[in-house]
Amino acid sequence: MFCIDVRSSWKTLRDQTISKIRTNAVNPTATMTDMGKYAWSDPEKSKPLLDRIPLGRFAEVHDVVEAVLWLLSDRASYINGVTLPVEGGLLVA
Repeated sequence: MFCIDVRSSWKTLRDQTISKIRTNAVNPTATMTDMGKYAWSDPEKSKPLLDRIPLGRFAEVHDVVEAVLWLLSDRASYINGVTLPVEGGLLVA
């Protein structure tokens, strides 16, 4: 699986599809990596964003990993050319 901005080149995407290479990406919100924990540890800073996320929490690393593993799996074999939001519902809130 290649991680590229699929909007950058539809010709490339078409060529990869012919070769049975799927091109997808994940787009997570704030993720609790070591840097994310440091950046979002201040409740004054994190509360406004957390209040907008229906699940009420930031993404954990395993949330993003599970999305990537799903895209790599045969269960997502017909998924191609998408950017999958991993954001706890932020986009629809």
